Amino acid sequence: MLKKGSKFYSVFHNKCPRCQEGEFFKYGITLNFNNNLKTHTACSNCGLKYMIEPSFFYGAMYVSYALTVAFAIAVFVISYLIGLGLISSLIAIIVILIALTPLTMRMSRLLYINLFIHYKKEI
Repeated sequence: MLKKGSKFYSVFHNKCPRCQEGEFFKYGITLNFNNNLKTHTACSNCGLKYMIEPSFFYGAMYVSYALTVAFAIAVFVISYLIGLGLISSLIAIIVILIALTPLTMRMSRLLYINLFIHYKKEI
C-alpha cells in the first residue's frame, strides 16, 4: 500500500505524484506557516510543473475540510470512549486540530494534486 507507485507513497513521503522521486515541498513540516506550504515550482526529476493552473490549490481547501472533519470525529469518538465529558471532548478536539494544522495543510495539497496527476513508471 505504501510502495512506490501508489498515491499514498507520494502523499506520505512528500514526493512528486508523477515520478515519485523529486521532493514536492521545499521544507519539512514546521510551525512557520510561511515556509510550511512553499513548494518547488517543478519536479527536479521529471520536470512536472506543480502549479498546473493559476489558483490550482484552492481546491485543496475542500480536502483540508474533509481531513479536519475526519480528525475531529476521530478525536470525539476516542474521547467519548475514554469517558471524557462534552466540554473536555470539545477542548481535546480544538487542541488536536490546532496541533495538526501544519500536517493537514500539507496533506491536503498532496492529496489534491494526486487526484489529477498519476504515477508513470517509465519516467
